[in-house]
Amino acid sequence: MAADYELTPAASLDLTTLDELLRSRARVVLSAEARQRLEAGHHYLRQRLERDPDTAVYGINTGFGALCGQAIPAEQRQQLQQNLLMSHACGTGAEVPAELVRLMLLLKAQSLCYGHSGVQVATVQRLLDFYNRGMLPVVYEQGSLGASGDLAPLAHLCLPLLALGEVNYEGYRLAAADALSLFSWEPIVLGAKEGLALLNGTQFMLAYAVHALLRARRLAAAADVIGALSLEGFDGLREPFDERLHRLRPHPGQLLVAERLRGLLAGSELQQQPKTAVQDPYSLRCMPQVHGASRDALEYVTRTTEIECNAVTDNPTIFPEDDAILSGGNFHGQPLALGLDMLAIAVAELGSISQQRTAQLIGGQRGLPPFLVAAPGLNSGLMIPQYAAAGLVSQNKQLCTPASVDSLVSSNGQEDHVSMGANAATKALRVVINVEQLLGIELLNAAQALEFRRPGRSSAPLEALVAAFREKVPFVAHDRILYPDLAAAADFVRTYAWE
Repeated sequence: MAADYELTPAASLDLTTLDELLRSRARVVLSAEARQRLEAGHHYLRQRLERDPDTAVYGINTGFGALCGQAIPAEQRQQLQQNLLMSHACGTGAEVPAELVRLMLLLKAQSLCYGHSGVQVATVQRLLDFYNRGMLPVVYEQGSLGASGDLAPLAHLCLPLLALGEVNYEGYRLAAADALSLFSWEPIVLGAKEGLALLNGTQFMLAYAVHALLRARRLAAAADVIGALSLEGFDGLREPFDERLHRLRPHPGQLLVAERLRGLLAGSELQQQPKTAVQDPYSLRCMPQVHGASRDALEYVTRTTEIECNAVTDNPTIFPEDDAILSGGNFHGQPLALGLDMLAIAVAELGSISQQRTAQLIGGQRGLPPFLVAAPGLNSGLMIPQYAAAGLVSQNKQLCTPASVDSLVSSNGQEDHVSMGANAATKALRVVINVEQLLGIELLNAAQALEFRRPGRSSAPLEALVAAFREKVPFVAHDRILYPDLAAAADFVRTYAWE
């Protein structure tokens, strides 16, 4: 059993920690400091409202959005917060996958635990109860504009705290009221501002960013290794990866990829054999420049995402030590929207160049048979997987149209610029999934091509890769149904230890 992880304002959540938490299924608990801050913020807000009952504070004693000029009397403020969650639960489309809902719960609790949101300890504890028990609210993918927070998806996430909405639990879809009764949990009674604190925030698009980044970073590592294997299958040259070349253009990602390729090719018998080609196609020769640029872009997205993981993104924000409640715009998702668009483009380029390497391998060049099958004509071999790859690359081009440059007016003009970061988030994950398949198709072709270079041997790490892959996907000696092989190859890309 993994040790408990303490959620605390004193330590930053980074991608490595989040990855470990999600894999280990460790229980997450509130630290003593988090509890103290939550209690202080909640106590201050109650005192402030008692001291200044007539001072308008957005979303606490006023309506929301364009209705912020409507005063709400004290006896209706609890209902105001519950109404907010119910009225904003307008999600549509497909359900958010379970692993992303778990992330949303965790990230929402982290954002609230700084004590700047005015919520009760019990409210944050219930979010963690859901996380620890695997009781996952039913949330829908569409409905957020990515500014004023991810309002619709976060409403669905938090409705079950009030015994409203639905949850998925141990394979069953349950009414939230029935799910709470399994553990004798009472519904949370929302205090002033709590509904607004739960809905304002970027945790929907942030969960997608974390999840997509973890998968994208694996893809960046996989692209180098699979690309090196394609180079070997194509009888390509290692000269373009010489360190002297890359010192002259020292982008960090480029230097790293060139170094990795040199290491992956070290000790290869195939590289010692005489070469007839003077230069390789760009898709092989320019891997450091292309893969490296994607890696550099992913580093920027990682920095942005990790800042957001440790940020307070609701509104208004409470500063008990300064006796201040400030209304601002930290819920605006523009940093994540831009980052998610960049993530999609960076990962799509890994897939685009991969597809070009696949096309080179099946082209009947450098002693390889057309479509990498020994008896072409009777057998189509690996002709059609490249069609599938081309279709995925084309779809990625469409998905990479930036969402962050779009904006539509909402709430009668009060919310007149939005980030569309939620759309950027769902598109980015789709691109990542497509590129997992694209690299799987390249791996299928590269491993096939290597067999036509026998008895020559590649390097130890590349031979180990092929041996592991062959446990999942056998050599294509003659035509067979290939779609199970494509699925197995994509799964291999997702799960192999690339680093």
